[in-house]
Amino acid sequence: MSMRAILVPLEQNDYTQSVLACAHLLASRFGGHIQGFAFFPMYEVYGFGDMTPLWVTEGRPSEELAGEARKVFDRFMRQEAPSQAEGAPVSFSWLTEADPGDIFVASHARVFDITVLGRPGYDPSGPRSSTLEAVLFESGKPCLIAPPTPPRELGDNIVIAWNRSTETALAVALAMPLLHQAKRITILTVEGGTVPGPSGEQLANGLKLNGIDAQAVNVTAGKRTSGEMILEYTASVGADLLIKGAYTQSRLRQMIFGGATSHILANTTLPVFMAR
Repeated sequence: MSMRAILVPLEQNDYTQSVLACAHLLASRFGGHIQGFAFFPMYEVYGFGDMTPLWVTEGRPSEELAGEARKVFDRFMRQEAPSQAEGAPVSFSWLTEADPGDIFVASHARVFDITVLGRPGYDPSGPRSSTLEAVLFESGKPCLIAPPTPPRELGDNIVIAWNRSTETALAVALAMPLLHQAKRITILTVEGGTVPGPSGEQLANGLKLNGIDAQAVNVTAGKRTSGEMILEYTASVGADLLIKGAYTQSRLRQMIFGGATSHILANTTLPVFMAR
């Protein structure tokens, strides 16, 4: 099992180097191929007195901006990545004919094993939650979410945030290539933060049938939220990757009341493998 086809929609912001580092760390585990392209977001706007939506880009996606994105991508892959690389050789390419907007990212991601994106936040010039949600809901494939600071390792010490849900079960299934290579795997269940379903111990037994050793741990959040407890635990054990299902609750409910997915997306400092 492997995860060799990796897609990187590249925006130039504070997360660019971390996105590229995460993609390369992942690719080096499997001898993978990274395809990058210049990503330009689009916004839905309405003219005065006209309720017909018009999709426009933030500024005009010029050849100059796309060329700058490609230079950043090529420089990293040719100069920085080889100096820090371990593992299997990595190949890369650049897609020149890419449409702007989240719809293209989500549809193009369907033919890749995984898409690497920066952690979304409130900065309008940074990575956007709309792009991540488009890939999660429309591509049928997982995302690897890069934290603000480029990681040095990825996939040796994995924590699975097990809330017993269908979404997390899918994330675990899609992450099997990484789980087979990991040196340490912890299945973390936060009491009170689950839906009805199999326990962490039962998941560990299922993984064992696939030749994967994992330890099930149950914790109580106390006054903390599930998301806070998950990130606190991953930090305490020095995890270098968190696997989590996305949006067990609806996106609207998470926006209004909060939720583990929303908290982790806003605060994680380690890479997160996410699927829905």
